[in-house]
Amino acid sequence: MAMQSSKPPPSSGRVLVTGGAGFIGSALVWALNQRGNHDVIIADRLGSDAKWRNLVPLRFHDYLDGLDLVEILRRRPQALGRIDLVLHLGACSATTETDCDYLMRNNVGYSRDLAAWALRHGARFVYASSAATYGDGVHGMDDGDPAIERLRPLNMYGYSKQLFDLMARDRGWFDHIVGLKYFNVFGPNEDHKDDMRSVVHKAFHQIREQGEVTLFRSHRPDFKDGEQQRDFLYVKDAVDMTLHLADHTRANGLFNLGAGVARTWLDLARAIFDALGLEPNIRFIDMPAALRDKYQYHTCAELNRLRGTGYPHEITSLEAAVRDYVTGYLAHDRRLGDETGGQL
Repeated sequence: MAMQSSKPPPSSGRVLVTGGAGFIGSALVWALNQRGNHDVIIADRLGSDAKWRNLVPLRFHDYLDGLDLVEILRRRPQALGRIDLVLHLGACSATTETDCDYLMRNNVGYSRDLAAWALRHGARFVYASSAATYGDGVHGMDDGDPAIERLRPLNMYGYSKQLFDLMARDRGWFDHIVGLKYFNVFGPNEDHKDDMRSVVHKAFHQIREQGEVTLFRSHRPDFKDGEQQRDFLYVKDAVDMTLHLADHTRANGLFNLGAGVARTWLDLARAIFDALGLEPNIRFIDMPAALRDKYQYHTCAELNRLRGTGYPHEITSLEAAVRDYVTGYLAHDRRLGDETGGQL
């Protein structure tokens, strides 16, 4: 299926990135800068944590508080001017969030209003869904399955993402927009995420402070301790895939973004120790009871739809990605855009 267009790619025009100071959002701004595009508007809420540090190495045209963007959309939609591409990463991504009203406003209502604005104004709209919509995976993890109403997310965060996916499908928006089901993304610029930081980030500091890594025991007989599986995706690959789909304007609907390979937590932990030049020292602890019924034991992205759009690049191996992250960024407290960052 041909995906090329004679028009300039949307990512080369003016780009609005919501959540642009956050983890994947700031990585997208970094990737746009790498392509020579500084015509970027970032919308976010900085709060009082260190998320602002992600912005320091980046170049962008303007910054909007996220609440100001909401008011502009509602009261003065023309004030944004021409936007060629909306990369909508702004959301609450905490899988442990229990304020359901907040998730409905932030992850569903905000996305609905922004998507409607983009469609009215001819802007390409690409948004973050989540692999959390797949729940325990009993109905598979195939982004080509149109029966997404069968999916049963295990937490309210996943349901908020699922609800907007359903809304977009039922309104016919998937003929024009792209939803990205990110799997387990890790890498630079996630420092501010507290408990939602990747295990790589947490384990790096745990090894430095205690000389060991703790992993959850398995509470299912079909998985040994540490052999629970995840599809780990390096953030540099995630943003490359995202911009590929943003620019291929005939590629619409839901897409899985992952490595396409299921690896164990033990694989991940060993890769971290190897990057640090240390022998593995891994200890298992009980999983909190509150998480046991909401825990995914296996995730792996089907990537046929992504590859079908012509995505050509080899995906970074877990070991190479961990080494780049640990030695290029974590070991020196660097962000994407620092001149002496990683080598990938």
